[in-house]
Amino acid sequence: MTEPTPRKVKHPEVSIDGRTYLRIPIKTHVIMKDDLLLDVIKKYASEQINVGDLLFVTEKIVAITQGRAIPLKDIKPRPLAVTLSNYVTKTPAGIGLGMPETMEMALRECGTFRILLAAAASAITKPFGKKGVFYDVAGYRATSIDGPTPNTLPPYNQYVVLGPDQPDTVAKKISESLGDIKVAIVDINDLSGTVLGVSHKSIDKSLVVKILKDNPLGQDHEQTPLGIIRKL
Repeated sequence: MTEPTPRKVKHPEVSIDGRTYLRIPIKTHVIMKDDLLLDVIKKYASEQINVGDLLFVTEKIVAITQGRAIPLKDIKPRPLAVTLSNYVTKTPAGIGLGMPETMEMALRECGTFRILLAAAASAITKPFGKKGVFYDVAGYRATSIDGPTPNTLPPYNQYVVLGPDQPDTVAKKISESLGDIKVAIVDINDLSGTVLGVSHKSIDKSLVVKILKDNPLGQDHEQTPLGIIRKL
């Protein structure tokens, strides 16, 4: 049995509004679609969690275990996806919808009308220096789509991973399996972050984002899709 392995963080502690929090990334095996999410979390995280901790889980492993990781070879982009992807700004955080395959999945996830509306809103506002309008209009199902990059962990460098389905429900089920520990499903990268789902309404989503702003889980081959936030 593989023992839970925390990964060292360059700056494990962070201070927010006068309080200090410890971030503990947890290393796992490479999660595949046949893995059961609750079993993975119990195996790697249960022995490290203390009462009062918050477990944060990346949206990617939730989506993978839900069967929402799609091989590139199985995605046939329509001409509209090819055209729209050419207008997407690429960032160091990832490809986003800047490739035909990810744009095709956005069209399927959000609907053609919504994506066209988002594209029109972006085209109107971009000359005025306003960024991010496309994703604001398209919604979290579009922003949560991950495409492959040179640093993506194999085999997912050949996949498009969609956002998780029903993240609040997933967070609640994880919490119940761990004895009512607070849980957040997060989408964090090197440029931004958001909380997609929580197990308890009392969880301060904006505070979680602030605590994880520097992306302590990393963005490349760390294999740390889980982590703990502990108030010191």
